[in-house]
Amino acid sequence: MIRIVLAEDQKLLLGALGSLLDLEDDMEVVGKTVNGEEALKMVEELEPDICLMDIEMPVMTGLEAAEELKDTGYKVMILTTFLRPGYFERAKKANVRGYLLKDTPSETLADAIRQVMDGKRVYSPELMEVAFELDNPLTKREQEIIKHLAEGEPTKVIAENLSLSDGTVRNYVSVVLDKLDAKNRIEAISKAIEKGWLK
Repeated sequence: MIRIVLAEDQKLLLGALGSLLDLEDDMEVVGKTVNGEEALKMVEELEPDICLMDIEMPVMTGLEAAEELKDTGYKVMILTTFLRPGYFERAKKANVRGYLLKDTPSETLADAIRQVMDGKRVYSPELMEVAFELDNPLTKREQEIIKHLAEGEPTKVIAENLSLSDGTVRNYVSVVLDKLDAKNRIEAISKAIEKGWLK
């Protein structure tokens, strides 16, 4: 019997997923929760074979929980609506074994769980296309600067915080705008967030 812990903040979907998986002869949902932090506690208490999680949840996201579980030997699968290369990259780094979209048919999901149990990795075909489409063009320093911009800090403050000159920060900002093909800072920030390039 494959023992599963589910984490999904939409309660209706959580209930439906749990019922669907419980219908499979070789699966049992042993725990259900609405955030990543609770999922970690359940994994520790219940020792499931698979932890199936959404990404965007309150308190702790599915990706943060997956990063916590990375070296524990538990198999983590992500079920999400988000086709974001940045999320997918993070999931791979966190050793997530499966990454599927929420519109995946239930038979496909059940089959993917079995494949993960057999030691395989299962990723949505749509994700593979998106992942190859674009890698993060921003350097660590550029990501750092855009993160400060996203927090509403003016150039002068960013320069002080990062021990750089005002001019250097301005140069970085114009490089970022150029790389992201953005007309202004706001557009650059929303593009970086949209692509999952800002942690």
